[in-house]
Amino acid sequence: MNASFLSRLDRYVVRQLTVALLATTGGLAALIWLTQSLRFVSLVVERGLSFRVFLQLTGLLIPSFVAVILPITTFVVVQFVYQRLAGDREITVMQAAGLPPSVIARPAMYVAGLSVVLCYVLNVWIVPTSYHSFREYEFEIRNKMAAFLLQEGVFTPVSDTMTVYIRTRDRDGTLHGILVEDDRQKNSRATILAEHGHLESTGDVPRVILYDGSREEIDKQTGRLNVLTFTRNTIDLSATSKDDDIRYRDSTEMSLNELLHPDPRFVQARDVGKFAVEAHRRLSAPFTALSFAMVALVAVLSGAFSRHGNVLRPLVAIMTVVGLLAVGLVVQSVAARTPALIPLIWLQAILPGVICGVMLFWPEVRQANAAQRAARVAVRGAVVT
Repeated sequence: MNASFLSRLDRYVVRQLTVALLATTGGLAALIWLTQSLRFVSLVVERGLSFRVFLQLTGLLIPSFVAVILPITTFVVVQFVYQRLAGDREITVMQAAGLPPSVIARPAMYVAGLSVVLCYVLNVWIVPTSYHSFREYEFEIRNKMAAFLLQEGVFTPVSDTMTVYIRTRDRDGTLHGILVEDDRQKNSRATILAEHGHLESTGDVPRVILYDGSREEIDKQTGRLNVLTFTRNTIDLSATSKDDDIRYRDSTEMSLNELLHPDPRFVQARDVGKFAVEAHRRLSAPFTALSFAMVALVAVLSGAFSRHGNVLRPLVAIMTVVGLLAVGLVVQSVAARTPALIPLIWLQAILPGVICGVMLFWPEVRQANAAQRAARVAVRGAVVT
């Protein structure tokens, strides 16, 4: 009967923790997505992209938001739910029924363990994949897709150094009254006019074929206007130079193997430490969810019960988590410059949970050991008698 009661109790608390964790993490992730996605509104407006493309682009960032906030929301949920249980005297009843701290804290540790697993899945697989897709999609929008969304009577910036204007567009895709402001060459800026033309794609690179037009440039040395007429001309509307066409990958979108064994052809020696720090951060960060949950449990389950509540312990727990987050940022920054300090990243993630576990469970372990020693003494005395 006792085992059944404990199982029912675990389910009761785990259900509250899980629902609160899903709601808190989802709501906070949506809020962060809303604030962060505003910086892409100008990209969509300037490029003339649809709202669907905007959602697809910014939606790829959501896994990275969840990976960052999940340990924090785990702490918030454990702190809130257990504080509410204490306020409703439910924890007092559990303690009066003889349940040790390890049993009362067990549901929170189950949920914290689930958060650790989810963080590992996000950090090791989902976040690098989604962020890589985001960077590829953003690069494509900035350098390729916008060229196919030219609007009639609108000066469309297809890249940072090129603007295109068309007067009209036929149903078959033929463009009329084309003007191209080409600033790709800093010392040779040109204005290109054409009577008509059409767009085509070659190897995912957008190009416009111009007919019956002219290319006008001003010679900076002489100040003369040079005009070159043409019957047919082709202009690349993607990123301007070869360097612009190359997209350098960020450490966030690399796999663990690439971070721990970077290719010297693409990674400079001074950046090896940064890549190693990113790899160890991904592997150690999930444990902060368990450590933060232990901080919350110590704040609620340790100390004497107060009829009027206790504001000091939750406040200390919150300040402790904030301090641990700040220390984590400092340690990562220092370790990037001094790779020998990388073990501090693991220490910062795991040590707080170990300390809190000792504070919460050690009295119970010591009491259990004392009871075992007393039992052995009693058995020896009975045998001697």
